[in-house]
Amino acid sequence: MNSADEILEDSAIHAYLHRLIGDEGIELLKRFPAKGEHSDEDLAAKTGINLNSVRHSLYTLYEKRLAEYHRIKNNETGWLTYLWQLRIDKINDAIRQDLNLVLDKLERREKFEEENDFYICKECGIIYTFTKAIDNEFKCPECDNPITHFDNDALLNALKQRIQSIKESLGHAQSS
Repeated sequence: MNSADEILEDSAIHAYLHRLIGDEGIELLKRFPAKGEHSDEDLAAKTGINLNSVRHSLYTLYEKRLAEYHRIKNNETGWLTYLWQLRIDKINDAIRQDLNLVLDKLERREKFEEENDFYICKECGIIYTFTKAIDNEFKCPECDNPITHFDNDALLNALKQRIQSIKESLGHAQSS
């Protein structure tokens, strides 16, 4: 997969990029000239996309290392021009990095869920840890109703399944 068009054919990658840069960003990718470096002003003029949207998309892509630039300074005016090119070939690295961040958060949440005992107010729907429950004498601080034990097994199982799924995806992504 080299071009943005080829990459965007993959529905999962398209969805990932759409979440990052939205409709106008996807349009920018589709219309981005295949070769060379281009200023944000030129890209806005060539694609018909609002300059602010072009800049927002480029900087978002840059944060994920999916675009890069170099600066040229006009010695007469002192103005800087940024010349951009896509690095869409790094899409798998960006997705892998994001999945690793999600995996880390899910694993921390799993540990929290495993290490704590929970209580719920059936009136308010608020869940408390055992420490909070005992501090409030097993009464809801919002409505003063008694709180009861909350079984978090379903949540814990869902977390474990999601973690396993991401680990499998990362394993496949690393081998390709």
